[in-house]
Amino acid sequence: MTDCDNSGGNPFGTAITTTDIRETLDFMEDWEARYRYIIDLGKSLPEMPASDRTDESVVRGCQSQVWLNSHREGDRLWFQADSDAFIVKGLLGVILAAYNGQTSASVLAFDVDDYLDQLDLLRHLSSTRSNGLRAMIDRIRAEAAR
Repeated sequence: MTDCDNSGGNPFGTAITTTDIRETLDFMEDWEARYRYIIDLGKSLPEMPASDRTDESVVRGCQSQVWLNSHREGDRLWFQADSDAFIVKGLLGVILAAYNGQTSASVLAFDVDDYLDQLDLLRHLSSTRSNGLRAMIDRIRAEAAR
């Protein structure tokens, strides 16, 4: 884990929750609107300083460049993430809404497959994007398991 903090204004897991995302996506009638919403979510993700975009922070297995850092405050995990692709930044927001600010036990216990099923997300992503999403989730779960 590298040093990062939640003071950068990351709203995911606090101001933007999984419930917010589920309810908003349920309200939308088509996937074009849902994609726009996911891309807009990514705009809420604070930009990661270039100095934090290290080889160690790269998430392997993603089609796009993805960086992920974490730190602990007490028993809670906080994540800092960024990507060079707008849709991936949005997907990071979708995932961080579930994991940011949670305890390691909560991260490991969270049923991410059910969450993604409720969003009907994987069916609408390419296989390479789905694999990248899994790589991001696996990285977060590995950080929680440490």
